Amino acid sequence: MNVRRSAAALAAAGVLAAASPALAASPSPSPSTVLPSGLYGDTDPTYNGVWRQSLALLAQRTVSVTPAAKAVDWLTGQQCANGAFAAFRAEPARACDAKVMADSNSTAAAVQALSALGGHEDATGKAVTWLKSVQNKDGGWGYAPGGASDANSTAVVIGALAAAGERPAEVTKGDRSPYDALLKLALPCTGEGAGAFAYQPDKKGALTANADATAAAVVGALGAGLDATAAESGKSDKGAGTGCAESDPLTPGQAAANGAGYLAKAVAADGHLTSALAGAPEQPDYGNTADAVVALAAQGGADRAAKPLAWLEQNAAAWAKQSGPAAYAQLVFAAHATGTDPRDFGGTDLVRALNATGPAPQPAKTAEKNDDGGSGTNVWWMVGTGLAAGAGIGFLLSSRRKQQL
Repeated sequence: MNVRRSAAALAAAGVLAAASPALAASPSPSPSTVLPSGLYGDTDPTYNGVWRQSLALLAQRTVSVTPAAKAVDWLTGQQCANGAFAAFRAEPARACDAKVMADSNSTAAAVQALSALGGHEDATGKAVTWLKSVQNKDGGWGYAPGGASDANSTAVVIGALAAAGERPAEVTKGDRSPYDALLKLALPCTGEGAGAFAYQPDKKGALTANADATAAAVVGALGAGLDATAAESGKSDKGAGTGCAESDPLTPGQAAANGAGYLAKAVAADGHLTSALAGAPEQPDYGNTADAVVALAAQGGADRAAKPLAWLEQNAAAWAKQSGPAAYAQLVFAAHATGTDPRDFGGTDLVRALNATGPAPQPAKTAEKNDDGGSGTNVWWMVGTGLAAGAGIGFLLSSRRKQQL
């Protein structure tokens, strides 16, 4: 869901380059690269074009902004005939072939965005069919078809299934659901990283806590998507404590609570998560912290995410400006999940900044509500009253003229 998610995608493609994840951004386009006019961001879209476009459009939708038609058309034009999306297709008019590396993350993100926008059921239906066709036997998904299931990919697909009107628990391979795959990546409540999720098991089958995977898996285990909203205080039976509890069998709700507990402890000291590449010092991880805010709010309510949210408001503006539309979208999601105004996020108007990274959205329209006493009815009532009053005045004037005659 962030720069590290993009880095994982690069690794899967065998082209990962060393870069600091804290303020890393996609490389600038080469002189031969012509960026499509409908695309958000001005950096090389080779490895994240569909991802960042999807996040940008979904974030706009959460704040009631209608994206430019050409931005939506660019995204739908990236889809292959079989329903899948690749990270980027420079020549979308050409049919997809074996060289096109379709992936679950790009496809699932596109489904979430297009479902939120509405009117794209044919595209989302084909995409969901493709996702089901590449589901692994354990019920989950890897980044690329046939790859081992990982927490991030499985979680973003769960969000896509839910957005498209599917019941994720019923999307099974054999008798395994996406939740089964996630639960296999949940660490027990004993030992280091208690309650967290691993990205994948290592070669020996051991699980290592991963904050990025945990944030994604918490949201996925709750059956939510990238634009998750806060759990209602007092109405969640999924737990909101900072501890870790075992259940037999472990349920998705309990696993989400355990994962949120791990994240809460991880941000308790400084308000943010940290990350470092080999040979680099630890530094704040803005993207993972934004994802953690969404996860904490979705599982335990907005108050639980207050500390990392405040840290983001104070520190994340420069990161988002450098990193581009996907980063702005992540901050919009964090604001959305906590009920924070994204137009005044620590003094930054995230909506305006996001909109400025791509084609201008469609002008806002004055909403007309239905006849339940909303604004539309009031307008017509006033018009009708005015006409009636006008007719009455005309009648009186006519009568007076007759009397004078």
